[in-house]
Amino acid sequence: MSTAAPERLDPGPLRRAPRVDGRALLLAVAAPLLAAVVALAVSSIALVVSGSDPFTVYETMLAEGSDLRSVLITVNNGVPLYLAGLAVSIGFRMGLFNIGVEGQYQLAALLAAAAGAAVELPAVLHVLLIVLVAVSVGAAWAGVAGVLKTTRGVSEVISTIMLNVIAAGLAAYLLATYLQERVEGSNNQATPEIAPSGRFPTLDAPLEALGVTLPQGTSLNGFVLVAVLVGVLYWLLVGRSRFGFDLKATGLSPSAAVASGVDAKRMTVTVMLLSGGVAGLVGLAQVLGDTYDYGLEFTSGLGLTGIGVALLGRNSPVGIAFAALLFAFLERSSATLQRIDVPTEIYVIMQGTIVLSVVVAYEVVRRVGVAQAERAVRAATGDRA
Repeated sequence: MSTAAPERLDPGPLRRAPRVDGRALLLAVAAPLLAAVVALAVSSIALVVSGSDPFTVYETMLAEGSDLRSVLITVNNGVPLYLAGLAVSIGFRMGLFNIGVEGQYQLAALLAAAAGAAVELPAVLHVLLIVLVAVSVGAAWAGVAGVLKTTRGVSEVISTIMLNVIAAGLAAYLLATYLQERVEGSNNQATPEIAPSGRFPTLDAPLEALGVTLPQGTSLNGFVLVAVLVGVLYWLLVGRSRFGFDLKATGLSPSAAVASGVDAKRMTVTVMLLSGGVAGLVGLAQVLGDTYDYGLEFTSGLGLTGIGVALLGRNSPVGIAFAALLFAFLERSSATLQRIDVPTEIYVIMQGTIVLSVVVAYEVVRRVGVAQAERAVRAATGDRA
């Protein structure tokens, strides 16, 4: 009988320390750095052309945007942008362009505000009713584009743009005729105010309990918790579920997805319904946490900005959060530009430049990565030959 020591077995790849691909890491870091450099360069050129000193402008914007009051306003303004970005991103994951978030959230906010003002319920039920109405209206309006695409082959880009126009006209008509609260001697058009039981609480008390002293006249909108919850659900559904895998597979190759048992038409409609449902939440941060009604001064343009937020965030819930806060920061800090005789439209140029720079930078880095991979394959094939 042999007394030799048994041969030590290789623990296998699962127990080995993972190898860090330095080239892939370098490419991942290069994209945002390249985008930041290009965005700063183009924005600086625009400032110089307008007769302003870029360093003075950037210093002023940072000083204004870094105090606690501005931080709270930035977070509050970033919440609807984040939800709009998520709504657009759901469609992007499947190659669908839901350009109709603008109309979906405006119509949803109007009908939700009217429904919330028409009833009085216990606090939790009242808020849930308003949220349910908003989600349902947004989903239904987006679902029209999904049905048109699957049954008639109508591009969702065209149909959602047209639905935006229809939604704007329908909302204006309903507000002017049936849903406004008529106040004698006032020309303002707005729905009746929602009762206190239907309002979303602020996070002022928890912040003060943590020792944070809020500036006079400022508060943190409690709807930020809803945005965080939606972001987590988005991550779980799209990034960690079978549905998310089928969604991405259908976007990459509908024919291959159908061959593997995925109903591409049903997936298209489902994605548009989900996108519209999230879009319905965009206006509720203002309706439930600020104005408590829907009027002529209701914020518009969030849906279109959400497209830029989704592109900048690369369809990642964390990336979209940073993009939403960046856009909200630029908008907030740009309010101080008038004090140093700088056109406030500069921040719009900055927004567009940032989005364009990110798209171009990631595409350049992607092509470099593909070229490197092809060279590696050719080298490996040549070696074996």
